[in-house]
Amino acid sequence: MTVNSAAIAILLVSFLVMVFLRFPIAYSVAISSLLCLAYQGLPLATLSQQMVKGISSFSLMAVPFFITMGVLMGSGGISEKLLNLADACVGWMTGGLAMVNILASYFFGGISGSASADTASLGSLEIPMMVDRGYDTDFSTAVTISSSVEGMLVPPSHNMVIYATTAGGISVGSLFLAGYLPGAVLAGSLMIGSYIISKRKHYPKGDKFSGRKLLKELGTSIWALSVILIVVVGVVSGKFTATESAAIAVIYSLIISVYVYKGLTWNGVWHAIDSCIDTLSIVLILIATSNFFGYCLTMLHVPELFANAITGVSDNPYVIALLINLILLILGMIMDMAPIILIATPILLPIATSIGIDPVQFGIIIVLNCGIGLLTPPVGSVLFIGSAIAHMPMEKVVKAQIPFYIMMIIALLLITFIPAISLAIPWLFGYTGGLPMP
Repeated sequence: MTVNSAAIAILLVSFLVMVFLRFPIAYSVAISSLLCLAYQGLPLATLSQQMVKGISSFSLMAVPFFITMGVLMGSGGISEKLLNLADACVGWMTGGLAMVNILASYFFGGISGSASADTASLGSLEIPMMVDRGYDTDFSTAVTISSSVEGMLVPPSHNMVIYATTAGGISVGSLFLAGYLPGAVLAGSLMIGSYIISKRKHYPKGDKFSGRKLLKELGTSIWALSVILIVVVGVVSGKFTATESAAIAVIYSLIISVYVYKGLTWNGVWHAIDSCIDTLSIVLILIATSNFFGYCLTMLHVPELFANAITGVSDNPYVIALLINLILLILGMIMDMAPIILIATPILLPIATSIGIDPVQFGIIIVLNCGIGLLTPPVGSVLFIGSAIAHMPMEKVVKAQIPFYIMMIIALLLITFIPAISLAIPWLFGYTGGLPMP
């Protein structure tokens, strides 16, 4: 065994062993990288240098602001308002509350950018409401956790910022614009699945559609939805950087939550900030340690070896695209989202671009794959949150989730093989990338 192959084995095997032993991901990444470094006899100062380098990025300053904005808006009493708006839009359909659930997640995702926040905030209202109206608990939970993935596609999403920083040179504004149509495709596929199940199980309809009610609820919710305009329009127009727009959005969210909706007191603000610090510390530690792990992978030429292995299976770009999705789905079953983005992007992005997948489109693909992973055992955090809120065994929720897994995979394949779904809106605003797959 050569020095390089031994170092690669130490790095990857130790990492996988610790992951399956349920070590925290940040520790797994750091310890496996440290073992690899020690084996090669390199100075340990490299560890601290690479970790500091990983978080010394102006773009990453947007992440704490987006997280804070999401927590403030999520705690500020907007959940019911968005549910009422969604009910006015689609509540009249068969399985109306399921449709409301899915559409509300699209709205809320554009504010929080987090599947966990969506499930925790909206799920505590939606699941009991659906059960009271005659929907099965497992179905209600499955709809709630599935629709929460929309929140990671619809901007502003701090995961998009992490991807843009990791990929290097990717426009955050283009990524934000690229998320709208894929989020709508995902929502549409979930609605189709919900409609079929609702017809078969005779779930009820809501009240008849009323234009007056829709305008009233839109007027109430417009303050919350306007935060999206601040972020997206500011970044796309070039008036603000992602970091600056995120900081302005935090101030706006604070004012709306405390003084307009009055769902948050100043004591509640401090509790929300305390929660943000907990989340942010985890994210930044992951980013720092994952950067060192990525340094080790690059130094050992693992991305090139991995690319050769995949292209050795087939030279068909569609087969390679399917393999990339399969790898990301498997990683999503055993790892959290941030480390997958940080570790897999440097390895898989060059392969994806070599078969004609645009970097912006690939960002949507990797985020959706990771989002599906959040709903799968054994590490699916959103799956656990939904099960806890519904007081249901995880096994029953997974069984009810199977039709939605299928619909999400269909949406993933559409987004993978039809670049225009991700790139149409960025093209309208002047983005010049995005060649079709050969």
